Amino acid sequence: MTRRVIVVMLGPVAWAPPGADPARWRSALAEDVVDLVATLAEVEPAIAATGADRPLADAIAWPGMPVYDLPADRSGEAPANRVGAALEAAARDGYDQAALLVADAPDLPGLVLGKLLRPLTSRAVAVAPATNPGSGLLGLAARLPAPDWLPELDLDAADAALVRRAAPRPAEVAVTPGWRRLRTPADLATLDPALEGWDATRVLLGS
Repeated sequence: MTRRVIVVMLGPVAWAPPGADPARWRSALAEDVVDLVATLAEVEPAIAATGADRPLADAIAWPGMPVYDLPADRSGEAPANRVGAALEAAARDGYDQAALLVADAPDLPGLVLGKLLRPLTSRAVAVAPATNPGSGLLGLAARLPAPDWLPELDLDAADAALVRRAAPRPAEVAVTPGWRRLRTPADLATLDPALEGWDATRVLLGS
C-alpha cells in the first residue's frame, strides 16, 4: 500500500487584515490548513517548521502529528531549499509520496489536494499553482525519494514553468488545478462564506 503524507509548510505571512494581530492571523490561517489535512482520508498529515516556528507548529498540531524540523539561515528564516528538506524528512519516515502545502490557503477544498497527489502514479512530480497573480505555488507533490533534478524551490516565488524546465522532460511534471492564497488585501475579498471549513480564519475576521 502506498504511504502518502501531506506536509503543511509554515512560513512567513507578510500581511494581515486591518485590526488583526499579525501573529493571530498567521496562526488562524495555518490552523485551518492543518485541520483540513488532518481530516483527509488515505493520507497522513504533518507540519514542517523552523525552530523559530516550532511553538506555532506545536500549538496547531493534532495529537500525534509529526513536526519536521527545517533548517534556518542566520536570520532564523527558512531558506529556499526548505522544500528539499521537507521531502527528505518525509522519505526518512518511510513515505512513498509527499505533498507540500502552503499554510495560507485556509478555505482550500480537499479535492484540490487529491488532484495534486493523483498524477504521482505516472509522474515524478506534480505542482499546483496559486491562482492569484504573483503568489507562487499552492503546493508540490513528489514520489520519494525526490528526483535529483528537482531544484531548490521557494513556494512563495516558484512557478510551474520553473519546475518543468528543471525536469529531464517537461512531461515528468504534472500541473494540477490550483487555488488562491491569502497574501494581499485583494485576496481577502475572494473568500467565499458559503464554503465549509476555515473556521479559525472565519472567527478572527468576524471579531
